[in-house]
Amino acid sequence: MKGSGVKVLRRKEEEKKLQTAQVSDLCKRRLLNYADSFCELAKSYDREFVQECQDRGTLLMERRLWENRQIIRGHLTEMAKIMTEAACEVLSYQPMEGKKKKLLLQAMAEEGIRVENPCYLPRTNGQEAMILTMSTLKGAKVSAEEATDMISVILNRRLQLSVSSPYLIESVPQSFILEEEAGFLVLTGFSKAIKENETISGDNYSVIEAEKGRVTVMLSDGTGSGEAAGRDSEKVLDLMEKMLEAGFGMDTAINMVNTALFAAGEDQNHPTLDICDIDLYQGSCQLRKVGGAITFLKRLEEVEQFAVGSLPLGIFQKVEVQPVNKTLQDGDFLIMVSDGVVDAFERGEQEGAILRAISGLQGSNPGEMAQRLLRIALCACGGKITDDMTIGIIGIWES
Repeated sequence: MKGSGVKVLRRKEEEKKLQTAQVSDLCKRRLLNYADSFCELAKSYDREFVQECQDRGTLLMERRLWENRQIIRGHLTEMAKIMTEAACEVLSYQPMEGKKKKLLLQAMAEEGIRVENPCYLPRTNGQEAMILTMSTLKGAKVSAEEATDMISVILNRRLQLSVSSPYLIESVPQSFILEEEAGFLVLTGFSKAIKENETISGDNYSVIEAEKGRVTVMLSDGTGSGEAAGRDSEKVLDLMEKMLEAGFGMDTAINMVNTALFAAGEDQNHPTLDICDIDLYQGSCQLRKVGGAITFLKRLEEVEQFAVGSLPLGIFQKVEVQPVNKTLQDGDFLIMVSDGVVDAFERGEQEGAILRAISGLQGSNPGEMAQRLLRIALCACGGKITDDMTIGIIGIWES
């Protein structure tokens, strides 16, 4: 009996240990081979520009060709880097304690849901997520959010369904990730006005809710106005979304979109890009601007403005983006605007007028606040809309 007791204790200690999982050796080898191939291709483009002729037209053409090759080299190198990281990525997890696991499985079974292999996933931000497999016992479909609420009560933890998890639990087993509920939540609201004699705005915006409690708001102002400008700014946001979802870092994604526009060589296609990246666990944000207008932070009646001098996308081969870090508080509002909003106020008085307008905004509904600020801008310009106007307001509260 004494020996069996020692074995039980030993098994419990082993369950507490952090375990790891990674891609199979075959997949790892293939990914690393792909990465090596991309690196070799990148090296073939890695050479200094050599002036071989005196003719100015030919020289400019050769210089442009060399710049495009450097862009391709950079993209190939970045792809090799991502493949290498994916091949070497190790997922750490810890099996749930036996007593707690038994309680969870029995309680969920009573609700008609089969739970298998519940484990903890340590996160880099200090939080701890859960991964588990769920399926229904009687073939019915159950909301995954409802199941998450049940699990939160059973385990006495504040959990929320991850963005990438399925919305429904069905008879076929599926994997679900439950994240620790973030300390902050955000609501966004937008309001737009289109330039006179145009039917389509050149401004576009996007809100991305990513894993690990991050919300990214992006605003792009296309060059000029109308359908062509709207198409350009929409393309920028679409590319950014795809890059971020594929695992590219924020600054890398910006530079890859920039080089794509630079390589196209269109002199009139230089959209701006304004990014507000919010960490809902830390209650902080990073602002990045590539030619974007001023962003404002409203805290009660005080208003702080952020403007970073940077040219729009596609002008230079590489852009240097300096992120601005800001700690947020309960009840703060971030206000993002396009150039048309700032230009609506009288020249020379723009800064003071828009600061007063934002300071006087009341309420807690970002959408209504954005509409009120737009009405103020329209009154300031006498109703004459000379450029597209877009206002995005992000409200931050402790959850």
